[in-house]
Amino acid sequence: MLRGRAEEQSRIDQLLSSARAGRSGVLVIRGEPGAGKSALLDHAQEQAQGLRILRGTGIESEAELPYAALHLLLRTELDRVAALPDAQAAALTGALGLGDAAPRNRLLVGLAVLSLLAESAGDGTLLCLVDDVQWVDQASVDALAFAARRLDAEGVALIFATRSDSHPQGLPELRLRGLDRAAAAELLPGDLAAAVRERILDEADGNPLALLELPSALTPEQRAGRLSPYATIPVTDRVQEAFRRQIEALPETAQTLLAVLAAADTGDLGVVLRACERFGGRLADLAAAEQARLVKVSGAVVGFRHPLIRATAYQNVPLTTRLAVQRALAEALDGEEHTDRRAWHLAAATATPDEAVARELDQVAERARTRSGHAAMAAAYERAAELTPVGRGKSVRLAAAAVAASNAGLLDRASTLADRASADIQDPLALAHLIQVRAHREFEQGAYTAAAELIIDGAARVEPLDRERAAYLLVEAVRCAWYAGDRELARQAADRLRALPEIGSPLVEGALGRAAMLDGDMATGVKLLGRLVHSSDMAVLEVPGRLFLAQVCTPLALYSTAASVAKRVVAECRAQAMDGWLPMALEAHLHALACLGRYGEVADVLDDVLPVVGEHAALTGLLALARGELGDVEGCRAAAARSDGIAAVWALGRLELALGRPEAALRVLESVPPLVNAPASLFFAPDQIEAAVRLQAPERAHGPLAYYLDWSAHVGRPSAEAVALRCRALVEGEEELYARAERLHDDGEQPHEQARTLLVYGEWLRRARRRAESRRRLRAALDIFDRLGMRVWAERARAELRLTGDVPAAPRRRDDPLSVLTPQERQVVRLAATGASNRDIAAQLYLSPRTVGYHLYKAFPKLGITSRAELAALT
Repeated sequence: MLRGRAEEQSRIDQLLSSARAGRSGVLVIRGEPGAGKSALLDHAQEQAQGLRILRGTGIESEAELPYAALHLLLRTELDRVAALPDAQAAALTGALGLGDAAPRNRLLVGLAVLSLLAESAGDGTLLCLVDDVQWVDQASVDALAFAARRLDAEGVALIFATRSDSHPQGLPELRLRGLDRAAAAELLPGDLAAAVRERILDEADGNPLALLELPSALTPEQRAGRLSPYATIPVTDRVQEAFRRQIEALPETAQTLLAVLAAADTGDLGVVLRACERFGGRLADLAAAEQARLVKVSGAVVGFRHPLIRATAYQNVPLTTRLAVQRALAEALDGEEHTDRRAWHLAAATATPDEAVARELDQVAERARTRSGHAAMAAAYERAAELTPVGRGKSVRLAAAAVAASNAGLLDRASTLADRASADIQDPLALAHLIQVRAHREFEQGAYTAAAELIIDGAARVEPLDRERAAYLLVEAVRCAWYAGDRELARQAADRLRALPEIGSPLVEGALGRAAMLDGDMATGVKLLGRLVHSSDMAVLEVPGRLFLAQVCTPLALYSTAASVAKRVVAECRAQAMDGWLPMALEAHLHALACLGRYGEVADVLDDVLPVVGEHAALTGLLALARGELGDVEGCRAAAARSDGIAAVWALGRLELALGRPEAALRVLESVPPLVNAPASLFFAPDQIEAAVRLQAPERAHGPLAYYLDWSAHVGRPSAEAVALRCRALVEGEEELYARAERLHDDGEQPHEQARTLLVYGEWLRRARRRAESRRRLRAALDIFDRLGMRVWAERARAELRLTGDVPAAPRRRDDPLSVLTPQERQVVRLAATGASNRDIAAQLYLSPRTVGYHLYKAFPKLGITSRAELAALT
């Protein structure tokens, strides 16, 4: 029993108990060095008697090697990989460097990890422990976190231990505080003088490792009470000092062996001993370190008892020895599988510029690119730049590092790297990368105008060197101006694009179309954007280009296409670890889903991703919109308060309208200047028009109505025309307009807009005393609102039905027999009804086959069926 950790141990015991009962669980233990994280993992392992156990530890020197930690964790389970679906097996073996090709889809690696954990658990229970996650490489963390979020009915308990602010995020947590004074006192030896005892309790501040190690660093005189009353040393430093004294008590060759072990990646005893040969190291030195309780040896693997010992052992030897240790390890690592590790050790052994070593790191970076390791790629290029002799090559490598960091979502680091590059760089690709990185940071901070201005200025420098790259930069400038609603900047970028020789890219036409639409020229804008959407050249574009395509489908009212394209971009961003682009891709996808009335999906996705990507103005605004449309008034207001994006304005305006407060709705919606964000205002123009009419201020509807009618006439989509007719009907009061809108919605793809049209038509008919006709429209509207979960709008429809003398039923989803199921169960059941096997369903939904079986087991009684054969009749 650990002292003072009864509550924490109970939490772990409950996790294990649930896993034994077949319910998987995850826990992230967070705490400062020495807080007892590893001890709690030891407790979990001790309590897991009879279970299968996997345990891995992050190693600081491996933090830049993609999937290194995953390999160490799963190495005993690799014989089970053959049981995985072929695509998953290929992805996992590729990620671990055991296959013919590196994985192109990072999601498949995460899914393979999930399947392998489920396979390892079998019909029993698996405990998976990952210590020192702060030093686990990002690719491994992502794969394990992906699996962790989808564990359900596999009987797997997964516990991470990490420093306080480290990854992974968005998972259940246990934060370790210092021990209380009584528990702390129990850890101290009994021969300490009272004053010394109190001093250690004060300085240790409840840190268990400090309480155990600080007394061992005291001399007999100090233990008896002769302590300096002066300055306090931080706990971690004090503990390291205690370890340093233990290390210095060993023979010099044993100290060097510890330095080699500290610099080594794998803890492979053979590698460590081979590297030690050049220093005269022997097994006896390892035995001395083990006897001093500094290291633990288990078979052919050796490791430190605590991470602080590793840091102390490495820093305890002089710089010349550390450089020699790194070179010895590089020489000891033979074989193709150690190519990257060897290059990193050579880099660590090199104190002065060395182009040969820098080129080896270039190759490490490119191999990281093929394994979707953008963070590792950035680290390799950065170190290569540091080793580059004076010249332009240094800035080229810094630019490559910066764009890789930006793609990985490390925007602050990317900006720092870009700032270190030379201002007079002449390489067009590197120069374009630097401009892109700086603009990307401005864009993500919501400074869209600043991003556009930065790109336009930078493109002028790139143009004499490479006109095609300059054109792509200007395309990006138009996109930033579009988000800013700045037609003047968009016009500047478009004029510069037209002045360039023919580039022949559909993206250029798309940018000109965006600029035209922003400038109010709907005819030209829609024509050019339409060419982009239907261009066959779009298939060869990478993530930024496909994202551009997804973004322009929405203002063309091609909502299903936008959702489909953006969904693929989101998957690709996740697969390639392009976290810097992921928020924009998610925004495009979720915006399109919102335009399709799929608010439940929007809310579900954002609940899952916001804890991972962090607060993001556009995404949080979309969450506010989804919450409001689903009837969560407080949730809508809370999310909108955290966002200053246009979606938050849309969310609050529509919420007020749904609640029957047109004056408040109009005040919110008119807070956006009419000439700013003009394309964005398309999405709430119908709300603005309805609010103005309900407020009996039709003159306030004329501007947005004219803009919306111009747009809908040019896009020529049934759903857009139907909403336009509804808006005209509200202003003009003509029944024929309502009737035409009703008919057009039958060919549209926006059920929520169809329901709103039926609602206002039904209201109009009620006021005209045509109650029977009114009831028919209002009931149809109510059915759609109920099916979509739009509670506030549904209540409006019910209130209108009551005014016609009807007695509407309570909220229902009678046309959806699966409404009794959870969202996950519905997805599983729909796929099972098509005849898909559990394994096929698991691959599509990123679950394990065991979890799929569990969901079917729970769904069948709810549906009143006993076999899969009965599912087809229900779906």
